[in-house]
Amino acid sequence: MRQPLRFILSLTLLFSCLSSFAKIGDPVIDPAKEKVKISGTVIEKTTKQPLEYATVTIIDATNPKIIAGGITNPKGGFSIEVAPGIYNIKIEFISFKSIEYNQRKLDKNTNLGTIELVEDAAQLDEVVIRSERSTVEIKLDKKVYNVGQDMIVKGGTVSDVLENVPSVSVDVEGNVSLRGNENVRIFIDGRPSNALNMAEALRQIPADAIDKVEVITNPSARYDAEGGAGILNIVLKKGKNLGFNGSFITSIGVPETYGASANLNFKTEKLNFFTSTGYDYRTSEGRGLTNSINGTNLNTDSGIITGYNDEVRDTERLRKGISTKTGFEWTVAPNTFWTNSISYRDNSGTNNDLVNYNSFDQDRNFTSTRYRLSRGNDSGKDIEYASNFLKNFNDEGHKFTADFSYATSKDNDDAIITDEIVGSNNPRFDETFNNQDQKQLQIQADYVLPFENGSQFEAGYKGNFNDLDSEYSVTTDNSGNAIGDFLSNTLEYKEQINAIYTQYGFKVNKFSYLFGLRWEDTKINVNLLDTQDFNTKKYNNFFPSAFINYEISDESSLSLSYSKRLSRPRGRFLNPATNYSSNINLFRGNPDLDPSFTDKFDLGYLKRWEKVTFSTSMYFENTENVFAFVRTETGEFVGDNPVILSSPVNLAKEQQFGFEFTLNYSPLKIWKINSSFNLFNSKTTGENTYEDINGNEITQKLDNEAFSWFTRVSSRLTLPAKVDWQLSGMYFGPRNTAQGRNLGNYVINMAFSKDILKDKATVALNVSDLFNSRKMISETNLESVTSYSEFQWRRRQINLSFTYRLNMKKTDKEKNPPRNGGGGGDEGGDFPG
Repeated sequence: MRQPLRFILSLTLLFSCLSSFAKIGDPVIDPAKEKVKISGTVIEKTTKQPLEYATVTIIDATNPKIIAGGITNPKGGFSIEVAPGIYNIKIEFISFKSIEYNQRKLDKNTNLGTIELVEDAAQLDEVVIRSERSTVEIKLDKKVYNVGQDMIVKGGTVSDVLENVPSVSVDVEGNVSLRGNENVRIFIDGRPSNALNMAEALRQIPADAIDKVEVITNPSARYDAEGGAGILNIVLKKGKNLGFNGSFITSIGVPETYGASANLNFKTEKLNFFTSTGYDYRTSEGRGLTNSINGTNLNTDSGIITGYNDEVRDTERLRKGISTKTGFEWTVAPNTFWTNSISYRDNSGTNNDLVNYNSFDQDRNFTSTRYRLSRGNDSGKDIEYASNFLKNFNDEGHKFTADFSYATSKDNDDAIITDEIVGSNNPRFDETFNNQDQKQLQIQADYVLPFENGSQFEAGYKGNFNDLDSEYSVTTDNSGNAIGDFLSNTLEYKEQINAIYTQYGFKVNKFSYLFGLRWEDTKINVNLLDTQDFNTKKYNNFFPSAFINYEISDESSLSLSYSKRLSRPRGRFLNPATNYSSNINLFRGNPDLDPSFTDKFDLGYLKRWEKVTFSTSMYFENTENVFAFVRTETGEFVGDNPVILSSPVNLAKEQQFGFEFTLNYSPLKIWKINSSFNLFNSKTTGENTYEDINGNEITQKLDNEAFSWFTRVSSRLTLPAKVDWQLSGMYFGPRNTAQGRNLGNYVINMAFSKDILKDKATVALNVSDLFNSRKMISETNLESVTSYSEFQWRRRQINLSFTYRLNMKKTDKEKNPPRNGGGGGDEGGDFPG
């Protein structure tokens, strides 16, 4: 992924040569003579991969003057016109031995054929130019965030990485949203993740194992239709350099955090062995409060207050475990590749929640103190086998890919909860446990056929088969029986999705087009075995997509896109297991949720200047049957405090309209600024009808219109002594909800980095949430309770990391860039143009 470095160095070499010639005063090409064309293809001899940005120089053989020159395209090809004559031809590429053709007579069109360059080991040792690849790459159909140069996330997790990705936001509980919408699909190496608790799953992957994050706001037909807001593809590291090389990373932090990982790679001409293995020990401390007013008709002027309750929560979570991804890539033939890998995770941890309740009467006189302590333990094991086969029929993009993966996971959680009123001698002890077993099989095949006129045809199939068994129960030490169906259940979830797609792209003058159609057939069984409640959901749908791009100039373009998407409820949305750490503020999923369908429209504009890249888009999303979280009064009380349940329900419709701006600016060579701004308006209509514990039917009107915005700015500056300083800030604006309001909050992160040991090692210090300000702050207004809440999932953290690179420098390029289709099942072909 060193394309910017290659391009800059190649252009510098080419322009310097041309400038030298221009100073002599002779024209580059004599217009009086008929021109002839010289062409060829430059590749790397060992891997047979094309070398983009290689420099080709044409020199007068009788007088050492540069006559013409050029650089190779992404396929390694070049074509240069010169006047007939006798020339010396020189082909160069950074860190490779150059090739020269001397005294070559050119009196007609000449093709030099395939030119193989060999790596120059001595020159590699002399290269000291640092590659500062862009943190954010803006591409036609997606944005790519490269993790490698971001100091802020050193020693962190995937959640820390996503907090720095344009268009993406992560709340204090770890829930991911794209452009303010939580219906986003998470991919790992091109394969969708079906983790039951996605927020927790993302916290278990260290940031050091991530290569890049692809943000796809409006996916084409080649991608899964699921994910109303779009797709985030997290690509893990896999080495590509020849020989044995790798990096070792260790980290330590406060609160108590330790980590060690190794990313190793051994590559020969035929085989590439790779592994990314690490151990992680991580402590997170959190804090929250909820101040409630209890009464009747509190949402009217005639409301009567019956009491107050102040709830304070302290949390401490410990995660430790080992994870690895190990495999090999076999070059079966020059254009045929087979990759196999095994991923394994074994982790355990503890969850301790202490909730203190102070109760007051209607006159705010203290009445009692109650505490609730939950001590939990969890463990989990995941294993996945993945295989990818890639056949390139030629160098023009004609290829076939096949993917297979099978994964199993087991997660066990249990907790003992102590509930006691201070001063009494009758504490209550509850025990919860949640056991989950999941199996997932995925099969995919994709075919890409380009045509001579620049058009391209794609087609493919994907099957996804997922089985999940989840058993949850709450018991007491007195009887050992479950505490009612409201809290205990056994969930059986089975999912079968078969999909086929086709799409066709072509280019006419400055316009590029891509039209696609995907068909998905879905069968889902959601069964609650304890209550014999069986639900089968079967549906099949077409999902069209269309993309149009207009090249205004080499520096600017305009794009328009449409796609139809769906969001299947998953994870915590479906799982009826009840979060019981607080017995008056509960959360549980809803296994009877239906999918929602979204029509997405996006109009984008991209402009590049010498030091500035500006991207903006206007988007509109219309979602039917949207699901959202609502708070309901169950009719139960703990003392004088009503029990409130948060649960997702299907609503009627949601319409979201917004603007997004991204600006990358480099005022100086030592200073880079990345910024983004998202402004949106969301309108929701619908109502929720439910029965409380007493059989009373209650209808909630949930119509709501919310205006909000969020922004982020990241600045990276090289200080004296080559110390890098990075500062990033994010602000999330306030937003109205159907039952209250979420208040604004901000977070500031800071990091320092220094290369040592002749650039073979790096020391980095980063501080997450510098001012301890990242809190979810909300106000809720119900008929019998109004509340003000603050919650901070993770308080300020400080991490110190040390990275050592073995047989590779920070400047090493990827000599064998990832092949399309080789990193995961959904990459497919490239958009034409």
